[in-house]
Amino acid sequence: MTQSRRFHLGSDHGGVELRGELAATLTEDGHTIASTAGPAAADEKADYPDVAVEVCRRVLEDEGSCGLLVCGTGQGMAMTANRIPGIRAAVVGDIFSARMARAHNDANVLCLGQRVLGSELAKALAREFAAASFEGGRHQRRVDKLMRAGS
Repeated sequence: MTQSRRFHLGSDHGGVELRGELAATLTEDGHTIASTAGPAAADEKADYPDVAVEVCRRVLEDEGSCGLLVCGTGQGMAMTANRIPGIRAAVVGDIFSARMARAHNDANVLCLGQRVLGSELAKALAREFAAASFEGGRHQRRVDKLMRAGS
């Protein structure tokens, strides 16, 4: 296994089940679940922006950690997360994108959709994201530009 990572997890009601499965998978792989945000059960409603903000703040306060956000599609979580300075959130649905989001884009938050991904694919995506590291080099210049965009 590659280096162990610290993860802050969160979901709204549409991602509770998958969030639990991913927490178990990451723990089995030697990663640490530093915190969990969102409802304990799917029948407890929660607004994805509130959960995304809470998790992203934890990621920013816990240097070197990553976030994992789950909602119905992953899109709402990513849209919210990417509004927070210092966060680079990626919605992915394939292994290559999960790896490249970390390796080339230095993504620090992974967003997944419980209603659009099977649990085995979601687990594989989380594992790939956790195993990848930012390559820096020519990609650092682009990430720096990304972080300045819109300011």
